[in-house]
Amino acid sequence: MNTIPIIFNQRSINRTVLGGKQRPAQPKMNVSVILINTHGSHLRIKNLEILQRAGFEKIISMEPNGDNYNLEDFVNKFPDVKFIVPQEEVTTGDLINIGMEEVSSDYVLVLNDSLSLSAFRISPVAIQKLADRKQYCYVPRLFIDKTQTLPINLIPHVEKGVLKVEAVESLQDNTPTLYPCDFIGLYNRQKFIQLGGYDYTLESPYWQNLDLSMRAWLWGERISITTTLGLSYLENAPVEDVTSNLSQFRFYLKNLAPNFVLDHGEIPFKTLFRMFRRSACGFVETINQFKDARNWVEKNQYRFKTDASLLISNWGSEK
Repeated sequence: MNTIPIIFNQRSINRTVLGGKQRPAQPKMNVSVILINTHGSHLRIKNLEILQRAGFEKIISMEPNGDNYNLEDFVNKFPDVKFIVPQEEVTTGDLINIGMEEVSSDYVLVLNDSLSLSAFRISPVAIQKLADRKQYCYVPRLFIDKTQTLPINLIPHVEKGVLKVEAVESLQDNTPTLYPCDFIGLYNRQKFIQLGGYDYTLESPYWQNLDLSMRAWLWGERISITTTLGLSYLENAPVEDVTSNLSQFRFYLKNLAPNFVLDHGEIPFKTLFRMFRRSACGFVETINQFKDARNWVEKNQYRFKTDASLLISNWGSEK
């Protein structure tokens, strides 16, 4: 069993780093970009050119597929872009964690190669206004083919004791949303690191994304929609796999099981007896998972500012 990480990037991943030795010509803002390349988009060169012109402090291109034989050509064409190739199997969260290590800017925009950036516009002045709020994460508007709006206003509620997420189309600026769809968002790097980043022991992208976002809310941070940024998918948006598995069980233990008592979070021992009907593993493994999560919550107990029940019942009450 992999133990829940206590600190940011507790997992050390072997990687090859290429390029990035030349500084961008004229950085216009204290913001970097992490571009996740998993689909081999034919728009890749065009997207990198657009990002170069936008004036970011640093551009990191994550390359989980080490069989890209054109990578040297990309390095030569984009000397100010740093290309990183993990030498072992990684999750999407791992890729973003690595990218966060490689930059020093205050904010980091996470994108992926499913997006078409041809209509991408970013105003350094507008970004600075967002940065001045020092919020953890801003979620941009998302479209399909620049016209069809995706419902990124994600509202949590409980149904028969199970967390459910409702997606609605309201895109009012500064509206709270539970998590950034497809990991796409503008992140406060320091807050990201303080939160511990993505938990690599959750292998499901959906539960990994939801885990960090819920942790942010429980620890007093905020995620909201910004109308300042708009991005469009080249084709269809990805379908989230919400299958129940061990990742979901770990998410439950870390985020839904803790109670907020006086000034800290804790998992009552009696919770163990409710775990068995939720667990997808055997008796001994369920106990081990429970102990690991309880130990993790204890180490972080004073970082909790609320619990899931209070968060959901008060959702949207503060702006």
